[in-house]
Amino acid sequence: MEKLFTRIANTVARVAGLPPTFAACCLIVIVWALSGPLFGFSDTWQLVINTGTTIITFLMVFLIQNTQNRDGAAIQAKLDELIRVSEGHNRFIGIEHLTESEVEEIRDKCERAAKRHDEKIATMAAKKAVARKRGPKKQAA
Repeated sequence: MEKLFTRIANTVARVAGLPPTFAACCLIVIVWALSGPLFGFSDTWQLVINTGTTIITFLMVFLIQNTQNRDGAAIQAKLDELIRVSEGHNRFIGIEHLTESEVEEIRDKCERAAKRHDEKIATMAAKKAVARKRGPKKQAA
């Protein structure tokens, strides 16, 4: 059942994002609007478009959420594998399962570490620049 749903969800998501699908939806709305005078702009005429769009929107929300969940999980698995095989810290694998405050704490630690690293690199670069300036003067003397 899960594979069938996944196949259907992928197909619908792919088709829903195509330009011809958008054009068809626009055409439906135009035909509906043009048919207004024919039906006297009745409540039933309005109910047709309202019901149709509500049902489609309701179903698409779940379909899009399913697709995004799978895409997010696939990307997370790829990132976890890159962390695992690199010199990155393995403790970051699986952090998407933590609470928002726990993830925020880790992010803050990473930002502080990056800032310290940037400061260290800048200090080293400044020392090298000073050493280069002093180097030629010593050789000339």
